[in-house]
Amino acid sequence: MTGAGPAAGGEGDTPAPAGRARWLPRPGDVLDALFALAVTALGLGIAIALVDGISAVTPWGVLLVALAVGVGDLALRAPLRLLAGVAGAAGALVTGLAAQVLVVWAALQVAPGVEVRSGWSVLWVLLVTAAVMAAGRWLWGSSDNAYVVADVVRRARRRAPAGAPAGVVRPPGLLVVQLDGVGAPVLEQAMDAGLVPTLQRWVDSGSHRLTTWWSAVPSTTPAAQAGLLHGAADAIPAFRWWDRGLGRLVVTNHPADAAVVEERMSDGTGLLSGGGTAVATMFSGDAASSYLVMSRSRRHGLGPGPGYVRFFARPFVLARAVAGTAGEIVKELYQARRQAVYDVRPRVSRGGWYVLLRAVSNVLLRDLATSLVAEALVRGDPTVYVDLVDYDEVAHHAGPTRPESLRSLEGLDQVVRILDEVAPLAPRRYDVVVLSDHGQTLGATFDQVEGRSLLETVRALMAEPGLEGVESADGEGWGPLNALLTSVLGRSADPVVLGPDAGADRHRGRVRRDDGVPRVREHGRAARPTADAGGAVPDVVVVGSGNLGLVWFPEAPERLVLEDLQERWPGLVAGLAARPAVGVVVVDSRTRGLVAVGDSGLRLLEAEGDVVEGVDPLAAYPSRARADLARAARLPHTGDLLLVSTVGPRDQVHAFEGQVGSHGGLGGAQNLAFLLHPADLGVDDARCEDVDGRRMLVGADAVHAQLVAWLGERGLRGRPVAAGRPAAGERA
Repeated sequence: MTGAGPAAGGEGDTPAPAGRARWLPRPGDVLDALFALAVTALGLGIAIALVDGISAVTPWGVLLVALAVGVGDLALRAPLRLLAGVAGAAGALVTGLAAQVLVVWAALQVAPGVEVRSGWSVLWVLLVTAAVMAAGRWLWGSSDNAYVVADVVRRARRRAPAGAPAGVVRPPGLLVVQLDGVGAPVLEQAMDAGLVPTLQRWVDSGSHRLTTWWSAVPSTTPAAQAGLLHGAADAIPAFRWWDRGLGRLVVTNHPADAAVVEERMSDGTGLLSGGGTAVATMFSGDAASSYLVMSRSRRHGLGPGPGYVRFFARPFVLARAVAGTAGEIVKELYQARRQAVYDVRPRVSRGGWYVLLRAVSNVLLRDLATSLVAEALVRGDPTVYVDLVDYDEVAHHAGPTRPESLRSLEGLDQVVRILDEVAPLAPRRYDVVVLSDHGQTLGATFDQVEGRSLLETVRALMAEPGLEGVESADGEGWGPLNALLTSVLGRSADPVVLGPDAGADRHRGRVRRDDGVPRVREHGRAARPTADAGGAVPDVVVVGSGNLGLVWFPEAPERLVLEDLQERWPGLVAGLAARPAVGVVVVDSRTRGLVAVGDSGLRLLEAEGDVVEGVDPLAAYPSRARADLARAARLPHTGDLLLVSTVGPRDQVHAFEGQVGSHGGLGGAQNLAFLLHPADLGVDDARCEDVDGRRMLVGADAVHAQLVAWLGERGLRGRPVAAGRPAAGERA
């Protein structure tokens, strides 16, 4: 679809009337400005009435304050953009905050009839006004984040967006919006419930088609984005893994590790090569511009500073996002308490750092990403890719189809609607593609079923209680915040890392715990030093990627095979396969290749034909299980053992980490991702395979190939099409 949705035929596609200068406001702009002035004045009036240290004699004084705030904002934009171009995103943040306070302070000082008795009261007026404006939008039933792009839309309209003379066709562009973790069945359920009206309207109108694609094992965001953005999903065996060459854990939501992974897999021809923009992704896709991109955050920071000015510096925009973040904290506390009161099962703890993490990811960072994407569209960047994590983060802790998870899709649909309204104002004619990287599946955790962790289970079956072990806990959701903090605080130093893997030493296999944040866990005796870096290598490393578990024995120079494991720990493989929460254990062997071992039988994954001895351990899994596990067990850096949890009669699985909604292995809806694409861009059946009687794209690399083919159809790959984008630093 081009300029998807009803906005495509709206005001944005009407050229400016002949003879009228571009800088002259349109009638719609005047009405928008008057409405914004009234809303700001109302918020300021309530704030001044509530905050001690400031008083207003007449309502006209408050209106003048609101007008002065708008004038001050306009006056500071140009110098702030110049400063941000030099100081970067961190400079835009600091100077933007200072500019907001300065503008409000100056407006309160110059407006007649307003008295300021305390400097601190100015800051409180700023915050209270933002909270009142956010509450007003919620009460009005419009609690979306359209306010973050209002200025971008007005600027685009002034520049005569569709905007060339009549009859001149805008060159094409591609916008890809990733809704992290939203499975195809969940999206269909949300459509039926009326939670995603924009996406539903596209499907019902026939402008877009909704298809399902198979997210192969490991069905995780890093592997999927490596495939979607670089066509290199094989570079990643799990969310985190033991790298024998580096002698340590590699964790993909650590900025330095993400950079190493991208360097290994990038060939310079990623999905966003040729001038594209990546926003809030794990890898860059070889984009020319990147914002909040994990793999580039340590070396390149948050991205070009001018892109952040409209978010950080405009009065009440950042403050309103902060107010919304506070509201999200309250919402999470209420929803978690409700689950506990009604004894909803299965469930996991929803306290601690997660409360803040959800609030920051689902409001502040989402608003920031929306602003950055809108800027990229108005610039005319040929390809733009953004990852929105709201649903995935909530569903991990609440459950994939629980009410709070499904309601989070409302906010994502609003973002799509807002970007859909911006697209017709851009110098390019954007096709909008919405997709997911995987789904999620409900189920009690492995710990809840077994009464102990996977690491404790492995060590017990090895019958060597003195072995040192490392177990990596859940930390997926910390990615966006790690990128932000690393860019702002740690660009020239070691990466700033929060979350369960934060204590991992960069040069050793050992980890530490020095505060209350859940981290990688150590067990057993002290590790022995290695010869290369003087570090320490544990005896066993266990990680969980949803209901996919991986086990390494790092002292071995290469992957151990079944014969070695049977000789050293005779009860290990069979013991793991017999556990109630373990469905299958995959291990290599010298004589028979990869073997999938169950509690009552085994299956050869690489043999000619279908060789099963006893009860087929893959009988409960989808038809792709054999191919997926054979591929996953041959990936570089994969574990010596691969485990997949059992799949219950209601398709519930058991995550090897603390998640009630999980993905990474097989079972349930976690492998059923969706692809919502313009109807005139078809999916090539030659790229599809049969999955349980349905034809679909299999693996993120296949989706990447399809996206690249669509770029070729539009002339964006191989034959670059100029969009007439403004030069760097050009003032809008």
